[in-house]
Amino acid sequence: MERLQKVIANLGYCSRRKAEQLILEGKVKVNDELITELGYKVKNSDKIIVEDTILDNNKSYEYYLLNKPKGVVTTTKDEKGRKTVVDLIDTKTRIYPIGRLDYDTTGLLILTNDGNLTNLLNSPSSMVDKTYIAKINGILTNLELKALKLGILIDNRKTSKAKVKVKSVNRKEKTSIVELTIHEGRNHQVKKMFEKLGYEVIKLKREKYANLTLLGVKTGDYRKLTTKEVKILYNIGKNS
Repeated sequence: MERLQKVIANLGYCSRRKAEQLILEGKVKVNDELITELGYKVKNSDKIIVEDTILDNNKSYEYYLLNKPKGVVTTTKDEKGRKTVVDLIDTKTRIYPIGRLDYDTTGLLILTNDGNLTNLLNSPSSMVDKTYIAKINGILTNLELKALKLGILIDNRKTSKAKVKVKSVNRKEKTSIVELTIHEGRNHQVKKMFEKLGYEVIKLKREKYANLTLLGVKTGDYRKLTTKEVKILYNIGKNS
């Protein structure tokens, strides 16, 4: 048996925190009985109703890898009416992104309706490697490269060790292409790391997430993950 709020989140209806709020607000029923306590546990055969919507406890899961284009927001809906990453996936299933990419950041993003996997990979303890390619307005020194590798102090907390590689340098334009691999998911982390050293990130693209790459997926396109790829993601999440 699982706690009700966890099951609601795992079924993809909303986040666990939002589920807790809905329970306390009296908007959740189990087997037609109103539930308002957060410790309530349910089993697979129970009928769960959230805001008059019956949740399917035996639902099938969908997993997508999207090559996010610039100018698309990483959310399920946007107050300003901008296109979202969910709009780019042709499915009637209620899916949501794992993690986020900024409005002007492009690259690899996973979307799913599997709340268990989402919680595992979004956990602060998760050690999922994420590789970014950044174009910056300057040329890094050896000391700055070392600083990036060892950790940069941003928001009063030092980043974990990273892998850094200068891919190319344009001395005429005074720009560089840098590959950076991190496993944290702090807000605007890559941009802040470079900004701390005095560099602006002109372009940013996520090219790899754990075992996944953008190979064969054009900008704005997507593909379904294989069963093997999903299993690897689960193993990474559970072993973090």
